[in-house]
Amino acid sequence: MPAALPAFAAVVLITEEEAKLPPLKGAVATDLRGITRGPKIEFVADSDPSHSPMHFRLSFVSYGGAKIDPASVKFTYLKTPSVDLTSRVKPFVQPTGIDIPDTQLPVGDHMLRVDLKDLDGRTGTMIFALKVTP
Repeated sequence: MPAALPAFAAVVLITEEEAKLPPLKGAVATDLRGITRGPKIEFVADSDPSHSPMHFRLSFVSYGGAKIDPASVKFTYLKTPSVDLTSRVKPFVQPTGIDIPDTQLPVGDHMLRVDLKDLDGRTGTMIFALKVTP
């Protein structure tokens, strides 16, 4: 008899109910440019379009030898009211980024915000749109 594959459930990052909340007024994706020593957050995209479940990855880049403080990471779904997703991603946060191999998301456009600090107290923020197709 073949060995059973380990059972695991996808991490539900955003629920259907949360996706139905009205959008936050004025929420737009940002690409912060300029000189800063604060940490940078980068979305690591897979080569194919975003389908659910997906492999969700963010990369954290620090400067000047500073280390990222994983406890400072805050993850927010920009809706009205905003939805704090931090507790859902915390088990997957590392000093180098967030890596959730099997993430469940509803179809649609989702505006997300990530905030973090390095151990020197410098902050980094990224607001990005995640489009999930059927």
